[in-house]
Amino acid sequence: MEAGLAGADRRGRRGGRRSGCRAAVGVTLGDMTGRELEFEDRFTTLDRWYPHYLPHWSSRSATAARYRNDNGLVLRIDADQEPWCPEFDGDTRVSGLQTALTEGQSRFRPDLQVREKQQDLRLYTPTYGRFEIRCKAIDDPSCMVALWMIGLEDVPERSAEICIAEIFGKHVYPANTGVGMGLHPFGDPRITDEFEVVDVPIDGREFHVYGADWQPGRVDFFVDGDLVNTVHQAPDYPMQFQLAVFEFGPERTGRYPKEFEVEWFRAYR
Repeated sequence: MEAGLAGADRRGRRGGRRSGCRAAVGVTLGDMTGRELEFEDRFTTLDRWYPHYLPHWSSRSATAARYRNDNGLVLRIDADQEPWCPEFDGDTRVSGLQTALTEGQSRFRPDLQVREKQQDLRLYTPTYGRFEIRCKAIDDPSCMVALWMIGLEDVPERSAEICIAEIFGKHVYPANTGVGMGLHPFGDPRITDEFEVVDVPIDGREFHVYGADWQPGRVDFFVDGDLVNTVHQAPDYPMQFQLAVFEFGPERTGRYPKEFEVEWFRAYR
């Protein structure tokens, strides 16, 4: 999940193909064979999360997340919120957290320039594991919520993305919700683009669990414990997490604040 989302997907790519839910009977996220819970984060503190979104392309002040974390996490877009990076990403507004920061990462346009120097951070950067989030999406058509992983780009080729869940408000309905999931290579020549929007029979406005099991050569994607997609390739280097709500377009419409509610995040070794 990167910047540059207005009207399309990130970095100018086109959206993935859309498919129906392909849940595998008897395959559930509850089968934790070989997995051990590393931690459950209910966001009482943000010791694993940096409350900014790619500040090197803009500034810390312009990318500071708007949130509360008194009972889980709520990331929000307010009516008075300004675009995070108008020079390069137009009217897009965002409140996001990330578990690491390397200057120059997530180059979503070729003409980007670092506008504010940043200190490198490594708060949580696993290689392989199983990860879950329990959250509510937003049905506002101008918004998107997402949890994704990106390479640290300590080496430029280590830049692939694992998208665990990307939900646009225009894909949220009472009887089904389109959940984007899969891989993007960006600067990693060993990864091919394999991303799709899977129609899942859930009301995304309610709490649901979205997860991914990342292992050598494979990533399995789950919704509420059901296996809904598998990609037979995977990055093999440390990755960080990004968690955010976006609002697109110049018009301020609908009710504010626009809130992305997250109950917990879990990580399994």
